[in-house]
Amino acid sequence: MAADPTTVSLPPELIPGDGRFGSGPSKVRPEATRALADAGATFLGTSHRQPAVRSVVGSIRAGLADLFSLPDGYEVLLGNGGSTAFWDAAAFGLVEHRAEHLVFGEFSSKFAAVTAAAPFLDDPVVLKSEPGTHPELVADATVDTYAYPHNETSTGVMTDVHRPGDDGLVLVDATSGAGGLPVEPTHFDVYYFAPQKCFAGDGGLWLALCSPAAIERIERLGAGERWVPPSLSLPIALENSRLDQTYNTPALASLFLLEHSVRWMLEQGGLEFTTARCDRSAEILYGWAEASTFAQPFVAKPSERSHVSGTIDFVDEVDASAIAKALRANGVVDTEPYRKLGRNQLRIAMFPAIDPDDVATLTHAIDYLAEALR
Repeated sequence: MAADPTTVSLPPELIPGDGRFGSGPSKVRPEATRALADAGATFLGTSHRQPAVRSVVGSIRAGLADLFSLPDGYEVLLGNGGSTAFWDAAAFGLVEHRAEHLVFGEFSSKFAAVTAAAPFLDDPVVLKSEPGTHPELVADATVDTYAYPHNETSTGVMTDVHRPGDDGLVLVDATSGAGGLPVEPTHFDVYYFAPQKCFAGDGGLWLALCSPAAIERIERLGAGERWVPPSLSLPIALENSRLDQTYNTPALASLFLLEHSVRWMLEQGGLEFTTARCDRSAEILYGWAEASTFAQPFVAKPSERSHVSGTIDFVDEVDASAIAKALRANGVVDTEPYRKLGRNQLRIAMFPAIDPDDVATLTHAIDYLAEALR
């Protein structure tokens, strides 16, 4: 009879230095939480319209422009509500008539559902593939907006950011990819994300890196007759972002943690540092899985395997859910698969804040538990 997974103790050398491997909310660096505690008395509980907070927002905007090497004319917008709210804002303020969506997981399907339900938009073109793969963009003269994720968090599939070859705006959901995957800014018009994944912070915000063409579309649609709720208005977000503030009150802790992460990334060497760190973690994870007798990468094509959110399948004889329970009992948390995927697998975040050495230790712990729980 298999052991109760909650009673199996890992040897100390098989416990990672930090046991947080969740795909969002993700590990927050201890240095950031200490800095927030130190600044709490003068930052938390203060007005977001005053210099103490606006200077943090300004630092975030300037830091992201630097981190992503944004060309002249690109702007950093921010607002409240996370990427889910941005889908609604984009349907109102970026899609003119019709969008094309690449759907290959839970989150890419949700944005497609938003534009499909919008009564003022034409039905979208939806190109779908099975989980573990991704479809390809197809240039379409009836489409004015192309939408797809850089990284599908639910399945661990990543794509290259590129244009389909025509003049439509390219909107890239970079919620779990921004900061951990390489990107060329001239290949997108809007690259939007939230802070609770690669940026090792808290949720509740959306950030959008916008090209001049995207800014023109926002301003033109905003001047038209389409009614937009003010909290989802991209022209209002643009106006406030240029003032280093948000339309309504933001979570100050989220702003602080984001700014701390952006500075840390830049100090360490920018995207060259963060992407190399994620590449190393991915090399460790997938190399282990390929050599394993009981595990294998869920995504078949190596070029499509995410370097920030890895999904690993297990043979039927090894219960991944039992391993996740045993890991959690030992302080190693959030390795469970995406709930709707329904596979015998683990999902392991490899964001920049996660030490590749901890990923290596985790693989050894899984080997130990797979044997102990048989």
